[in-house]
Amino acid sequence: MKTTPVGPDGRVVSFIDIGTNSVRLLVVRLNPNHSYSILSRQKQQVRLGEGEFEEEEILPEAIERLVIVCKQLTELARTFHTDEFVAVATSAMREASNQQEILHLLRQEARLDVRVISGQEEARLIYLGVSRGFHLGNRLAFFIDIGGGSTEIAVGGEQNYQYLESFRLGAIRLSNLYLNAHSTGPVSHHQYRKIQQPIKDAIIHSVRKIRDQKPDIAIGSSGTIINLYEIAQKLLHVEENSGEAVLSSKDLRKVIDLLCSVPLEQRRKIPGINPGRADIIIPGAAILDTFMKELALDAVTVTDRGLQDGLMVDYCSRMDVFPLLGDLSPRQRSVLQLGRSCGINEVHARTVTSLVLSLFDSAGQLKLHSFGDRERELLEYATFLHDIGSFISYTNHHAHSYYIIKNSELLGFDQKEISFMANIARFHRKKTPRKKDPEILMFDAHERDTLGVLTTFIRLGESLDRSHTALVQDVRFSRVEKNSVILDVVTRGDCQLEIWGVEAEKKAFEKIFSKKLVLNIVRNC
Repeated sequence: MKTTPVGPDGRVVSFIDIGTNSVRLLVVRLNPNHSYSILSRQKQQVRLGEGEFEEEEILPEAIERLVIVCKQLTELARTFHTDEFVAVATSAMREASNQQEILHLLRQEARLDVRVISGQEEARLIYLGVSRGFHLGNRLAFFIDIGGGSTEIAVGGEQNYQYLESFRLGAIRLSNLYLNAHSTGPVSHHQYRKIQQPIKDAIIHSVRKIRDQKPDIAIGSSGTIINLYEIAQKLLHVEENSGEAVLSSKDLRKVIDLLCSVPLEQRRKIPGINPGRADIIIPGAAILDTFMKELALDAVTVTDRGLQDGLMVDYCSRMDVFPLLGDLSPRQRSVLQLGRSCGINEVHARTVTSLVLSLFDSAGQLKLHSFGDRERELLEYATFLHDIGSFISYTNHHAHSYYIIKNSELLGFDQKEISFMANIARFHRKKTPRKKDPEILMFDAHERDTLGVLTTFIRLGESLDRSHTALVQDVRFSRVEKNSVILDVVTRGDCQLEIWGVEAEKKAFEKIFSKKLVLNIVRNC
């Protein structure tokens, strides 16, 4: 089913995920240039599945909480002039015998049509939302999302999944079934093993299939996994690994031991814990713990992306023209999204990027540098975004570019890569990098040297399209001599501005490469 096309003024779509524990809202503006802007993210706990899983009926007080929250969230969404709502409900609703009554109430009270999705569809949407936020390359990932009533898993790469599954295992469900609601004391080893046993029984066949797939990385989403990582951060001083949040199996085990050892009231006060999860976090942790043990996973990378993001990806993929969510990698997609959302001059950006990559490649062929695909990729993206600071002001736009890139949520990159790209953009004009510049103190000596070489290429590339008219058709380093490097510049028509620009960069080139730059202008009439 195709979605409504985006008009000249854009289109605001609100995505709502009604889960067993919480209701989430994501409000997005889809822009005519195929970028998008997130206007709001909201989450409110409703405990829809509280007391449900024994009788398979959602309790009246839970229904009341749900209706109130959905009314509040839809009213908020309408303040952004929402054109369309896309709402789904998951585990608690799909198992509820009074499902139709609740859906009717939501239509009447909140003016919200909700689609109840299957476990497989939930797993697919979570995969879409999470996988689009990671740069996996050729790696295969195991994805896990632990909800209140169900757990969804997937195995796949950046673009496609090989396996999806949904289990009737969730933090609220297992708490209802295996922890006495009136017991507020510590959880004994015996009780914990009792929670784990049905998890092992439920996943045994899937574990064999996942082992056969041999995933390279595990990625965990959902509030439960995020909160377990936050506790590990506070208690064990776990730090982000290259900008990624990673929870090791060893640290998870330490967190679980602490959670089980104290009564509920003390559990609510553990540093990092969300007090609202204190009564259900142990069963949720048991699900993750069991999967990690059975699959021999050393660690799981934690993300806050999930079903809502998948709803947006799925929505956009059904639009006639929305290339951001086509066959592009997460890195390409997030760079293009950032550039377009800030209204960059895309023709100039692509022209300079082409010139800079030609400089990088030809310099490598002549052994002027020994960098590989990783440096080339970061240079490519940084060059595409180098003028993004003009969105704020042309004056000092290189400094604005640094700030925007450095503080943007570029999916698929770690924090060091984002900082590196920000600095390439920062030094594409005006001064060149110096060892004591505060922007580059986080880099080691080799990385600073790499930055010096790459910024030389972007400064030359920017100079070669100084007039923004694509007069330079091709450029490449053609020959290295004893004291000089020959740069062939193929032009159409007069490009004096571009030549002056390159002349101004000769001194910086010689400082980096210890050779003079000699221009060979070839006019292509």
